[in-house]
Amino acid sequence: MKFLIPGLFGLAVLPLTPAFSETLPLPQSLIALNSTEGQSLLMESEAQADYFDLGIHFTNQVHPAFCGPASIAMVLNAMDVPRPASQMTLGLGLFDQENVFTPQTEEVKPRARIERAGLTLDELGGMFVAHGVSAAPHHAEDGTLDVFRETAIASIEDEESFILVNYLRAGIGQEKGGHISPLAAYDAETDRFLILDVSRYKYPPVWVEAATLFDAMNTPDSDNDGRSRGYLLVSR
Repeated sequence: MKFLIPGLFGLAVLPLTPAFSETLPLPQSLIALNSTEGQSLLMESEAQADYFDLGIHFTNQVHPAFCGPASIAMVLNAMDVPRPASQMTLGLGLFDQENVFTPQTEEVKPRARIERAGLTLDELGGMFVAHGVSAAPHHAEDGTLDVFRETAIASIEDEESFILVNYLRAGIGQEKGGHISPLAAYDAETDRFLILDVSRYKYPPVWVEAATLFDAMNTPDSDNDGRSRGYLLVSR
């Protein structure tokens, strides 16, 4: 049986099968979007507006350390801010993982350093600000699960903002270091968020319990003076 799910991967027909031979195995605690249960959660979720805006601009990271740049490109395209010409589109406007780097972003963190160490939560916020949009970092250690849940649901449903999470993969049962990706939906019955993982070759987008995700964000980042990871609220 197949369903047509608009948004992610274009208007693609996704087979409802549990086989993910191209990706690393998932722990039982996570639910892959391209599974029967995962697709049902999306169709029944209470908050899903950002899924469609992000899905049509879904981007795989092209470098092991580019989860941040890939997420930035996806969110900026979804925000429909003025887009620079892209070599990927024969000169038409599109943010990609090349033109997200500008003289302004180099002042936040040079591309050469990002290729070696990726981005911290605060550096991610600075990269967005360098592109002329508002970005508010929230370190998990400074907040609570309830505040995160409320903020994330509101962001997913509104028309002005997007929310990105910076978390430790090992904290949700994956391999293994820090990672960045946007959130796209929320299901209240299971209290799960959908992470639109930008390393699609490694893991599919997954539904993760809110408490598990918050704990994975509430982990120290040695590249950020030991401050915890967290989430970033980006708005026009």
